[in-house]
Amino acid sequence: MTPDQAEALRSACYATGVDYLQQRNEAIVTTMYDTGLRVGELVQLDVELLRNNNSELYLPTGIQKDYPNQNSPPPVTLELADDTTRLLSAYLTNRWKDTPSLFPSRSSERISEQGVRNMLHKIAEEAGIRPYKLDGSRGDPSDVTPHALRHGVAYRMMNEEDGNTLYDVRNRLRHRSIQTTERVYDHLLKV
Repeated sequence: MTPDQAEALRSACYATGVDYLQQRNEAIVTTMYDTGLRVGELVQLDVELLRNNNSELYLPTGIQKDYPNQNSPPPVTLELADDTTRLLSAYLTNRWKDTPSLFPSRSSERISEQGVRNMLHKIAEEAGIRPYKLDGSRGDPSDVTPHALRHGVAYRMMNEEDGNTLYDVRNRLRHRSIQTTERVYDHLLKV
């Protein structure tokens, strides 16, 4: 996903769904595209994990995906972009449902992973997003997934922002090893 596609997704949040969920949906897209969170991590976020006037997101070990070698990742604090901070602050001020969960759903205290996927598919269809595939072809709106936003973070860091290395991508996406980052994202390196 490119930055323009992520921006189109954000805009499409206001053309789909019920009014009171639109800002929440934009906050989900923006947070995922800023942080590279896995969908399983996003749905576990609580409001109390936002720190420093919503400019930092604390991820305790229990929320993060465990490493394959049975070790657990250390807690981490992610610095949020100014735009993400502003949007989260506005969303929290205007939230329709007061729950400990950062992103509630209409029917429960916490949105589900499938709820995030369904929302992304709806707004991707509305925006006409056709994400790029590894072979250079274009996908369909149904290919817009939470993991596509995670890949978009790597794309943005390697192609749109100056000075980032694979190590920076590794740290943002919290891969266990640089080999994982190299295997998945070395094709994004600028030539």
